[in-house]
Amino acid sequence: MAGEKILIVDDEEGMRRLLVRVLTREGFQAAAAESGAEAMRRIAGESFDLVITDIQMPGMNGLELLEELKAFDPALPVMVITAYGTVESAVQALRAGAYDYITKPFETDEIKLTVAKALERERLLAENRYLQQELQERYPFSGIVGGSQAMQRVFEVVDSVATSNANVLVTGESGTGKELIARSIHQRSNRRDNPFIVLNCAALSEGVLESELFGHEKGAFTGALATRKGRFELAHQGTLFIDEVGEMSLAAQVKLLRVIQEHEFERVGGTRTIRSDVRLVAATNKDLEEQVKKGAFREDLFYRLNVVNIELPPLRERREDIDPLVAHFLKKYVRETGRQVSQVSPRALSCLLAYEWPGNVRELQNVMERAVVLCKGEVITPRDLPQGIQGPEQICLELPESGGSLTEILEDLERQLIVQTLSRENGSQTRAAEILGIKRTTLRYKMEKYRMLD
Repeated sequence: MAGEKILIVDDEEGMRRLLVRVLTREGFQAAAAESGAEAMRRIAGESFDLVITDIQMPGMNGLELLEELKAFDPALPVMVITAYGTVESAVQALRAGAYDYITKPFETDEIKLTVAKALERERLLAENRYLQQELQERYPFSGIVGGSQAMQRVFEVVDSVATSNANVLVTGESGTGKELIARSIHQRSNRRDNPFIVLNCAALSEGVLESELFGHEKGAFTGALATRKGRFELAHQGTLFIDEVGEMSLAAQVKLLRVIQEHEFERVGGTRTIRSDVRLVAATNKDLEEQVKKGAFREDLFYRLNVVNIELPPLRERREDIDPLVAHFLKKYVRETGRQVSQVSPRALSCLLAYEWPGNVRELQNVMERAVVLCKGEVITPRDLPQGIQGPEQICLELPESGGSLTEILEDLERQLIVQTLSRENGSQTRAAEILGIKRTTLRYKMEKYRMLD
């Protein structure tokens, strides 16, 4: 898209005029500065989308200007122009953050192509930054939906620990969202621009696990046809998330402990020591303290991993999050499948609220995907839910034989509904109120009205 503003910085007037003419013909707004100092003055007062600078200039040279520009605006793309034979300076510029370089003499088509690529890349980066910001504003914790007090406490701990380098142990039942919490920690940390690497210990045998953690050299074992980096190496200066850490063998635990203590390791079959700067977040659905007592998990490794503990509550203990989670997953799968499903019926929502959710949020997500796919109309009803979630037989209400006014009949039906719901829920007023879709205080009022309280 033409119209972007480009600043050309060169002490040669002929070169400035040439580049301004070429880029203006391409539809860009091209301006020129004859020195680094003038360029910085213009940058301070105007907004530019790209800077093209010569390296060899009196006073502030191109490399020094690049350093000033990156300090002023790290996101501003900079291209450098260098004379043939001084490519070393161009390489130095790339290391300092330049987007690309062009050597003199050059063809105008080369300039046009490189400028177009630089601006397209910047447009994509700007769009990505915008989308990331939108996502962060809507779901500030990696898309985790949770307004309950229990989840708000979790979010507070995530916020507090994210900017440190402390190791974190995330505990909780399967399906509670432990990896999402790990990603939230990474995205809110100073390592957010570096890799987030995942390793699931439960999916790997002991022999494979060591290779996955530390990598291996070519020929280290049968089938090792090439040198391969491990997760610690790939996660350098980023975050390594070790899921199901409780499944690690004691032998693997010893090797993991050494890396945590020494910040170095060797690949399998190798002798070269590799340094690693990695922030560790581990997760487990096991009681590691109990595993330590049984001798199945090393106590010293447990304390190394458990510097900060974040315990995720099961979904059944934060039922107030079910309704917004249902809405979130409904919108997600309607968008992905293109189905014309607009809502969940009150009866279906009551079934979802009453269910115990042994598989937690992951199970709810799967149920909502299934419901959207199977739904025949625009409203999800109990028949679109798995049999185990549909609940027991429908409550059967009987019309009074003696008749009566409409108000009296409705009140009698309401009383029956409350009685049968309370009976089905073993007298739990909280659960009954959730299923009936009313506040507990409203339920108490109606129970008093119908003389159902002692």
